[in-house]
Amino acid sequence: MSQKIKVCVIGAGSSYTPELVEGLIESYPELPVKHLSLMDIDERKLAIVGGLAHRMVQASGLDMEVELTTDRRKAVEGADFVVTQIRVGGMAARILDEKIPLQFDVIGQETTGPGGFAKALRTIPVLLGVAKDIQELAPAAFLINFTNPAGLITEALQRYTPVKTIGLCNIPIGFEMRLSERLQINRKLIQLDWIGLNHLNWIRGVRVGGKDIWADVLAREIEDARKEGSEDEGISSEMLETLGMIPCSYLNYFYNHPNMLKKLKKVVQTRGEEVAEIETQLLEMYSDPALNEKPKLLEKRGGAFYSKAAVSLISAIYNDKQEVHIVNTRNQGAVPNLPDEVVVEISSRVSASGVQPIKTNPVPNSVFGLVEAVKTYEILTAQAAYEGDRKLALQALWSHPLMPSFESAQGVLEALLQAHRRYLPQFFPGDYV
Repeated sequence: MSQKIKVCVIGAGSSYTPELVEGLIESYPELPVKHLSLMDIDERKLAIVGGLAHRMVQASGLDMEVELTTDRRKAVEGADFVVTQIRVGGMAARILDEKIPLQFDVIGQETTGPGGFAKALRTIPVLLGVAKDIQELAPAAFLINFTNPAGLITEALQRYTPVKTIGLCNIPIGFEMRLSERLQINRKLIQLDWIGLNHLNWIRGVRVGGKDIWADVLAREIEDARKEGSEDEGISSEMLETLGMIPCSYLNYFYNHPNMLKKLKKVVQTRGEEVAEIETQLLEMYSDPALNEKPKLLEKRGGAFYSKAAVSLISAIYNDKQEVHIVNTRNQGAVPNLPDEVVVEISSRVSASGVQPIKTNPVPNSVFGLVEAVKTYEILTAQAAYEGDRKLALQALWSHPLMPSFESAQGVLEALLQAHRRYLPQFFPGDYV
């Protein structure tokens, strides 16, 4: 790999970008990025976010060139790492993803269920285009995908392109950071036994420096859940005791489905609407020519430790660290009761050659059915997005565990397709003749 590292960020107009820039600046001694190419189709947001990025790098005094461009091919050309963090249709599309399913008494959420399904249909064709550019203009590059639904997007990229794709989520590093703070130890001493798919995962073991501390960690989680109460909306202490594992928060939509649906139907603002307001404030802050650091408000945007996860993964590859990171990658026999070719979220050894999933125990019977069902939905969704096949799209949505009936799936599908028609050329080819 070249000593003059080029990192390309697709979707750099995102309010997350300053955090990534901060991470690259802080990691410069071990990850000397010489060229940072920030690409977005929204010229206004790119100019605002890119302006702050320029000032942050300038204030650091580092020898790092920052390029702003709306030309994707120019941004990708010669890159060593391509980070994707796009939102096709912007925040307006997310808000529709949250609201439309609720009209059919179905969970409306950005990554889980029909909301994640709609986002995937819009996103997969665009990222397949990015992958095609990488094949042609930067064939040795790694594609680091943060775009949600991260596991499903990575599934499509792994199935339909040869590009070296790694899916990344901030949830694993978030748990590690929380645990390291509680135990007052270095995060890198923590080893999690992590099993499942992106946003459908469980922790079933914890070791620190080789010592098994799982019993204590689980007992603490159970006690915290008991103290917090709110058993109708959170993962209850009884659930934790019964599972014997710690589920990620997104499993609330499955384990507490009726209560979560009721809660979502009552909210005055969807999460997308809240985030839209925060982003407006952030962009206003970023426009201040005196600002040359990431503002505190960005923490309310979500995605904590996003930069740390991305930069540490890129550094592990560049420096051939042989470190263990939890990523979304092809199973390759690591989880014995899941197919080799499917993408799972799992501990993997990261080196200059990429990621190698670490062999682990099978998915427990208590959650295997749910994992299998959601993985089937992901495969069908990826295929439907790739082929523009409505029947496959209906099969995918109907197969999702949160979809109550065939009629509901029909209604939700048609409403989502029509709402996002301008972003779905594969389903409406006549519109683009």
